[in-house]
Amino acid sequence: MKDPVIAAIVSVSLLLSVSTASAQTAGDPIESYCATLGESDHFASDGYPLKDAAAIIRQDRANFHAFGIRDESDENDSTFSSKKNRARLEQMLKNGSMDRSTRNAIVNGTPDVCIDVYDDYIDVTLL
Repeated sequence: MKDPVIAAIVSVSLLLSVSTASAQTAGDPIESYCATLGESDHFASDGYPLKDAAAIIRQDRANFHAFGIRDESDENDSTFSSKKNRARLEQMLKNGSMDRSTRNAIVNGTPDVCIDVYDDYIDVTLL
């Protein structure tokens, strides 16, 4: 391939495909990413404040993928690049895990978190 950007995208896509297939059979996450849940992530797109940890995480992904609002340490993910999957995020968290101290840190601050994504749930931990 002559275009290095396209070659890099194809390479990453192939690696993700291989790692996703092996992860699903091993019970490992489909993917994992870390992000800072900054001030802008604590407000919905129409400006009202968010008071729920799952909604804040969802807004972080909407800001990252749809609006280009990113904190310096935000990592990319492929799952929540889709609006449909972002709509599933809150239910995925209900099916997954996040301890009380992590939930409080998200609602009351701007912590760094790591998200492990599985087929139908996510696990959230503080970094």
